[in-house]
Amino acid sequence: MSVVVAGQLEAWISEQGLKAGALLPTEKVLCERFGVSRAVIREAISRLKADGCVMTRQGSGAYVAARPGQGSFRLLRGGVNGDAVMEGSLSDREISDIFELRYLVEAGAAELAALRCSPQELDRMRDALERMAVALETGADAHADDDAFHVAIAAATHNPQIERFQAFMGQQFSDSRAPTWNEVGHRAGRARDSQAEHVRIFEAIAAGDPVAARAAATEHLAGAVRRFGLDERRWGELVAIKGTRVADARSEELHEVEKGR
Repeated sequence: MSVVVAGQLEAWISEQGLKAGALLPTEKVLCERFGVSRAVIREAISRLKADGCVMTRQGSGAYVAARPGQGSFRLLRGGVNGDAVMEGSLSDREISDIFELRYLVEAGAAELAALRCSPQELDRMRDALERMAVALETGADAHADDDAFHVAIAAATHNPQIERFQAFMGQQFSDSRAPTWNEVGHRAGRARDSQAEHVRIFEAIAAGDPVAARAAATEHLAGAVRRFGLDERRWGELVAIKGTRVADARSEELHEVEKGR
């Protein structure tokens, strides 16, 4: 419940146009406005405080610290229409949304990495791949190495903002990778399939092929969506687009070869 109320309170701050330093209503007023107990309001304010949106002063109440969207970024948790879900859990729609966010970040990062990466950055990716390969043999949990692989790709873009964003989102993205590498993930073949996709991403980056790198990263995330039994419809469109781009790029390469003869 506090997750939902925190979101509602943050939206209310935005709607009211409250600026940094503005005093929030008392707990009593907020309880009446949102129809919840003081305990829920306190927990919601604590969440917003942790996100950098609200600050508290002993004896004087809670104040706006930053306008919504200007504090810390976090993944939204709650039902599709604001309905509450169990603390720490995510609905299938929310998991799918996280994978879509990962696609926007990781496919572009793979594309840039193929254009810019250095031998040292390839070594960093290879080291993470080798650690995951060992985990496949032993059944170990390698989701931290999975994280490291994707952070290495982000670093290879030579865009520090992409690397910082990937690292910043690390724990939240990591949560979507963990089921691949747990005991059930190993038994179900999720770790094996994911690692094969990682290898294809790496090979495309090492070959300096940005189109193939983006395509491999897209297929990796689409494969994860399939493995977790999520709705594939919007991913089908992305994979189809990916296939068209690869075909067009290959056709252009062949055309250039023919022109050079």
